[in-house]
Amino acid sequence: MAMTMTGEIQLAAPREVVWAKLNDPVVLKACIPGCEELEQIDGQGFRAVAKMKVGPVSARFKGKVTLTDLDPPNGYNILGEGEGGIAGFAKGGARIHLAEEDGGTLLSYRVEAQIGGKLAQLGQRLINGTAKKLADEFFANFARSL
Repeated sequence: MAMTMTGEIQLAAPREVVWAKLNDPVVLKACIPGCEELEQIDGQGFRAVAKMKVGPVSARFKGKVTLTDLDPPNGYNILGEGEGGIAGFAKGGARIHLAEEDGGTLLSYRVEAQIGGKLAQLGQRLINGTAKKLADEFFANFARSL
C-alpha cells in the first residue's frame, strides 16, 4: 500500500535554528511519536527504534534513516525503512524544505511511503489517518522544541 502526504507549518524561529534542530538526534528523538532510540551512525544516517500502534496492530519498528541531498539551511531528503516483525514493514522518503517567511521559517514537506504486511491489511483510510496524526504530533512537538 502506498501513500502520499504533504503539509507545511510556520515556525517562530530563524531558518538556521530550525535547520540545526532538524539535524539534532536528541531533538528528533523527543519529537518523533513512539521513538525509543535514535542514534547517529554516520554523518548522514541514524538507527531508530519506534513503537507504533495503528488501529489494533502494535509493533516496534527497527530501521535506518538516511539524510540525502543536504542543502543547508534550505532542506534535505529523508529516506527510511523499518521492519516491524509480523506487523509488516514501512519504507519511504520525505522532502523537507525550509523558507524564510513572516519573521520565522515555513517548513514544507512531502512524504511518500509504502507499507506491507499486516499493517497494509488495515485499510487505506485507517493508515492515512494514523500517518496524518503522527505527522501532526511530530510537528507540534518540533514547534515546541524551538
